[in-house]
Amino acid sequence: MSESIKVWLIEDSEIYRKGLARAISTAEHMYCEKQFNKAEDALTELKTGQKPDVIFLDVGLPGMSGLEALEIIRKSNPEIHVVILTVFDDSDKIFKAICLGARGYLLKTGPMNTVVEAVIQAADGGAPMTPDVASRVLTLFSDMAESQPVKEENDYGLTVREKEVLELLADGLLSKEIADRLSISAHTITNHLRNIYTKLHVNTNTGAVAKAIREGLI
Repeated sequence: MSESIKVWLIEDSEIYRKGLARAISTAEHMYCEKQFNKAEDALTELKTGQKPDVIFLDVGLPGMSGLEALEIIRKSNPEIHVVILTVFDDSDKIFKAICLGARGYLLKTGPMNTVVEAVIQAADGGAPMTPDVASRVLTLFSDMAESQPVKEENDYGLTVREKEVLELLADGLLSKEIADRLSISAHTITNHLRNIYTKLHVNTNTGAVAKAIREGLI
């Protein structure tokens, strides 16, 4: 990894925020560039042209909620990987966050090193999630697929290779792991993902997997 990953924290608990900032900045290949206790301040900073690679975003914030901020960030800066980091583990908030484009969903009850590891996972195109959350997301997607009426077959023009990539994403593999499994370069995987996003009209890995399952593509 040639450059350090720039991380922003949007978290109103000062103790937790500062502890996480120290953990990130002392880890290799990453550093906490900015900290905010309100989403509004972070959105103002983004307008100046400052761009992090990864944002950890709490749901329960003073003023604008994390989910409201997530929608704005994803629309104005789709290249930024936003990971929800919260105490809320109810299915409704998880589902809304994924639909709004969250790259991952972690609970603060987990160990700090899990959050640090999630920085690299998110920056690498992965979808870091607390195990219980990941299980719930898969259940939600499965329930959605079962409740959908049978549709006229439409493969969205996906190639055989693109479907293979989608299947491996659904299995929880990261981009580098998919590249290794298919014996192709990480750059090629990035190109495949870009094509998949365009064809399915989505902008995240989780969104692509959700639509692929819902449409019976995998």
